[in-house]
Amino acid sequence: MTVHMETPTGASRLYERVARVIPPMEWPAFAADIDAIAELKKRRDAVILAHNYQTPEIFHCVADFVGDSLALARQATKVDAGTIVMAGVHFMAETAKLLNPGKTVLIPDLLAGCSLAESITAEDVRALRRRFPGVPVVTYVNTSAAVKAESDICCTSGNARRVIESLGAPRVVMLPDKYLAANVAKQTSVEIVPWDGRCEVHERFTRADVRELREGHPGVVVLVHPECPPEVVDEADFAGSTAQMSAYVEERKPRQVALLTECSMSDNVAVLHPEVDFVRPCNLCPHMKRITLANIRRALEENRYEVTIDPAIASRARRAVERMIAL
Repeated sequence: MTVHMETPTGASRLYERVARVIPPMEWPAFAADIDAIAELKKRRDAVILAHNYQTPEIFHCVADFVGDSLALARQATKVDAGTIVMAGVHFMAETAKLLNPGKTVLIPDLLAGCSLAESITAEDVRALRRRFPGVPVVTYVNTSAAVKAESDICCTSGNARRVIESLGAPRVVMLPDKYLAANVAKQTSVEIVPWDGRCEVHERFTRADVRELREGHPGVVVLVHPECPPEVVDEADFAGSTAQMSAYVEERKPRQVALLTECSMSDNVAVLHPEVDFVRPCNLCPHMKRITLANIRRALEENRYEVTIDPAIASRARRAVERMIAL
């Protein structure tokens, strides 16, 4: 879910928001950057979009809009500010640029990539089209603009089944996450041709992890991301996107819950639900963690690093993203 965060008027009053997940001794290291970013956003006519995997001092203290990939894509279409800073990975910044070709889009670290995006190229998609002529290509948003440009429509982990079934085709190519494809295939009668890409965060979770959680924490509710292997999803109580996991906690308020996804997700949801006990098995995304308060500040101070996309690629990639958002 996309949430509008109020602009901070001083870092000191924001600490209450994150006190349960950030130790007091760490806060002074963040405060100066938080105050500076608040001022820079006003001066630059800028907003910050932050993914659910960003650390709490970013997610809860400087972001204007937060959410999963789908929520951020939708929010990007509504931004009035002239500059967008993407506190996320590179494909997310590209998506924001696709939907805002006339705005400045910045990513604080050019090396904030994604193992899924790096697992497939535009030429790979063209080869798939030759191998499966006439079969629609559904592309996960965790891909480059060049790959999106070769696709018919994009999807996220939260809307993949809906996107696939909207095409009315008996068979689709779904890329690049083979585990997401396998998990969606169990939910639909559409035949899914997968690609062999994997998320380096979610592929590390195992069935044994879930069973050990249940043994050590009787009654724990286990929520997993559908980028996890199918046997992990089968062992869980619920599988869904980060937005869907957050909504599950909001609506059902389990006494004790474990989110099998990137580490910061639990911290960010825990801030909003002090009544819920969060067990925290997690795997860190090294790409998401390249985004920090310090480099968000530098991005605004120095206008770095601006995301640009070849117009010939952008027009086709934009169509695939807009088809998804229109559903």
